[in-house]
Amino acid sequence: MCPRCESTLHAPWEMSSAWTCPVHGEVAPLQAARQPSAESMRWLADHSRVPLWLPWPLPDRWLVTGFAEAGDERSGAVATVVALSGPAPLGGVGELLIVAEEPGTGLGARLSGLAGPDAGPLADRHPHARVHAAGRPTALWRVDSPDDRAAFVGEGLGHWLWMLAWPDTAGLVVHDHLTLVDVRDLDHPLDVPFGALTPLLGS
Repeated sequence: MCPRCESTLHAPWEMSSAWTCPVHGEVAPLQAARQPSAESMRWLADHSRVPLWLPWPLPDRWLVTGFAEAGDERSGAVATVVALSGPAPLGGVGELLIVAEEPGTGLGARLSGLAGPDAGPLADRHPHARVHAAGRPTALWRVDSPDDRAAFVGEGLGHWLWMLAWPDTAGLVVHDHLTLVDVRDLDHPLDVPFGALTPLLGS
């Protein structure tokens, strides 16, 4: 599917190696969601050109609930998604998607409810949250999004870093001093708890 609008793509053919969307032209194809498992996580880390961000340690009683990527065998993953679920800070169940992507991919913007492929200028505003990503303090800005979610965006290791929380009050978990590790750089496996695949990656 198209990462920007979920339209069905036209596959590459003998005259073009690109996947094309009838609305957005050449795009990186959004692949089907991957099951939450250590094998899925390792495969995606090994085939990604962008970070595969994982909060570590996870927030208390949170689980990893799936993975997704945009890209193909030729490009590798130019966008990755890690999904998590757990108790929301103000009660109920919260869900969090962490997206890393190359500029112009448009997946994080679509999941945030934005019309364009990227977040636009950010540095002229005061950051709304901070995380540690790959050992670096990383500023995040809240962007306008539908009322059912909270959407934050910043830059990590030269790529867009999006953090999207459902419901919007679950966005408080982003303020909870999260530390993100890039799974690509881990030199030893983590004992990650996995749950059932989230429907957010199937929409």
